[in-house]
Amino acid sequence: MHLAMLQLTPIVGAEKSKVPFYIAGGVLILWALVISMGLGMRRPDFPSTQKGERAIIGVSVLLVAATAATAVLTASVPAKSNVPNRYVSQVATIGEPLPPSATPAAAVAAPATPPTATTGTPAPASSPAGRATALALAANPTGLLSYNTKQLAARAGTVTIVMANMSPVEHNVTVAQGTTVLGATPTFTGGTKTLTLKLKPGTYTFYCSVPGHRQAGMEGTLTVSS
Repeated sequence: MHLAMLQLTPIVGAEKSKVPFYIAGGVLILWALVISMGLGMRRPDFPSTQKGERAIIGVSVLLVAATAATAVLTASVPAKSNVPNRYVSQVATIGEPLPPSATPAAAVAAPATPPTATTGTPAPASSPAGRATALALAANPTGLLSYNTKQLAARAGTVTIVMANMSPVEHNVTVAQGTTVLGATPTFTGGTKTLTLKLKPGTYTFYCSVPGHRQAGMEGTLTVSS
């Protein structure tokens, strides 16, 4: 019997499983059946000696203690609720709201804010004339006769070209459609200049109007979509 208790000890020390309790209870029930029905009913003089009677009582007490111990060790601890007790009865009442202080902060709706346009994306408008596009253009800073790109794209409406010229050579940016010049920045060096035009969908040409610069390669295509 002591050997059985030693074998039961690791099980009890493990996680809080109900198996040790079931084993101890089963052994206790089996012991009671064997003593009462197996031996007691068949042998009227059982136990025949006082020493045997003490042994049966001792084993019975030991099994009862083991069963009680496993019941305590495997008892589950109820999980604690994060909801204050004073609000539980109010939650259970149908149709009765919680007080404002009990409302989780995450449930409080934040004030709606109007959507903002992302950087580089034109804000939507009801008509093409209300759209605005900002484009960046730069002359070669080492003095070569070239822009940093030969392709620009914009939406129909207000188109702003911000040109930077950090080279020692004077440049400008001029926008034309066919042979018609629509606008140009002043010719300058060191800093930036801005050209703003209202453009319809189509293909335009941008270039530097300083003599010889366009022929050397300072030109490109501006595509305006609807």
